[in-house]
Amino acid sequence: MSAIHDLPEASLPKNNTGLLRFLTCGSVDDGKSTLIGRLLFDTKTILADTLSAIERTSHRRGLDEVDLSLLTDGLQAEREQGITIDVAYRYFSTGTRKYIIADAPGHEQYTRNMVTAASTANLAIILIDARKGILTQTRRHSYLAHLMGIQHIVVAINKMDLVNYDQAVFERIRCDYLAFAEQLGIKDIHFIPMSALKGDMVVERGEQMPWYTGLALLDVLENAPTAHSEEEEPFRFPVQFVCRPHKSDDPELHDFRGFMGRVESGSIGIGDAVTLLPSGKETHVKDIRVLDQSFDRAYAEQSVTLLLTDEIDISRGDMIVQSEISPQERTALPLVTRQLNAMVCWLAETPLDRQRKYLVRQATRESKAVVSAIEYRIDVNSLDRAPVESLQMNDIAHVVIRLAQPLSVDAYATNRAIGAFIIIDESTNNTVAAGMVL
Repeated sequence: MSAIHDLPEASLPKNNTGLLRFLTCGSVDDGKSTLIGRLLFDTKTILADTLSAIERTSHRRGLDEVDLSLLTDGLQAEREQGITIDVAYRYFSTGTRKYIIADAPGHEQYTRNMVTAASTANLAIILIDARKGILTQTRRHSYLAHLMGIQHIVVAINKMDLVNYDQAVFERIRCDYLAFAEQLGIKDIHFIPMSALKGDMVVERGEQMPWYTGLALLDVLENAPTAHSEEEEPFRFPVQFVCRPHKSDDPELHDFRGFMGRVESGSIGIGDAVTLLPSGKETHVKDIRVLDQSFDRAYAEQSVTLLLTDEIDISRGDMIVQSEISPQERTALPLVTRQLNAMVCWLAETPLDRQRKYLVRQATRESKAVVSAIEYRIDVNSLDRAPVESLQMNDIAHVVIRLAQPLSVDAYATNRAIGAFIIIDESTNNTVAAGMVL
């Protein structure tokens, strides 16, 4: 292993792969799986043997056209019922960027699957059947996408071929959705009329809707912003591991003490002042390392080792953040707290027991915790709030959680990585809930 002072400094490039994670959701039978299949088919990312297999399956079912939904409805139970149960992930790329697609289930009983899929998405495609208009599931999934911090919504008004590509139908649904979105506070919405089955306005524009002058779906996706690209974010670095290679034969490494982890947001450079949480002590960045190479700066989503100028006691679960520059910027520091006000989605089949202690895991830190209060439960169908004494599977509620150890948190709305947490049942080690700090 080379001595650290012999290594040249270099710039660690920004993670700018163009990767876009997006979610498809909406009511049952709105064509989510077919839309994803159409994207894969028209962008020529389906292997020949896979295409042959779904062609044979479609023929056995007596269909005149290839059932592209079979590309994502992989579970046997889904194929038997004709619905999507689990979250199906697919990957494809174009000449411009790479994509990860999550096909979320439409039924209410699979709300937890929808929340899981939405937690990492940068954009959501809400499908609406042009014949049916806005349904309860449309409102539910729009609310969940908004709750999970997805800022960019594409409303795909699908099956336009079944309403003779009528512009009046498109405009009516568009107006109805805008009125609903205003209640939720959704701001960035793009409306596209399409036929996933025929391929109109998905990858190719087609010739059936000359009255629509906007972009086709793939064009919208190609130009959508990626995570960490839209605004300057504060630096957040949860420490995963403290590296001290005591057994090294290199004398220069006997005093080596590096803090390994992933930059969750923002960026940091050599010489920058940082604050260590929860202790609140300050120091400076001495070096930024990846393996045996030194870099002068690190960016969001990069895994690096930080070396600091001062010897300060830091352990796994602590967080390194950029120090405030002026008193006016104190809000840039995370909140160090023993109480969380949060929205949670209960994932477990076993109901919440408020007499039990659970384990809260946020970033790389854990703390024993109890749910001290349930402020209200959200009816995801009507969006009404109701008082409850416990939480059942798929329930979404505003709760207050008391912690045994302090956590360093941001509001989920401003920092999804640091504002998110999970609740674990210590007896089974199962994840029973996912939460978002308010």
